[in-house]
Amino acid sequence: MKLNNNTYNYLKWIVVVLLPALGTLIGTVGTAFNWEYTQITLVIVTAVTTFLGALIGVSTIGYNNAQNIDTNYTKE
Repeated sequence: MKLNNNTYNYLKWIVVVLLPALGTLIGTVGTAFNWEYTQITLVIVTAVTTFLGALIGVSTIGYNNAQNIDTNYTKE
């Protein structure tokens, strides 16, 4: 599946900015109010963030490799 630049940038912003900030907010507020499920919620948010970050990274590597292959063919 190929993503256009806008979709990729939007997903990357979610993974790089939104989800880590959300995890920090949950951890801080949850601890301050002694919410029962703060730890498990942080584990889940961190796991989802890491998983999506890995997928974005693999997508970026695949895209860059495809660009290098296309560039190599056009130079010859």
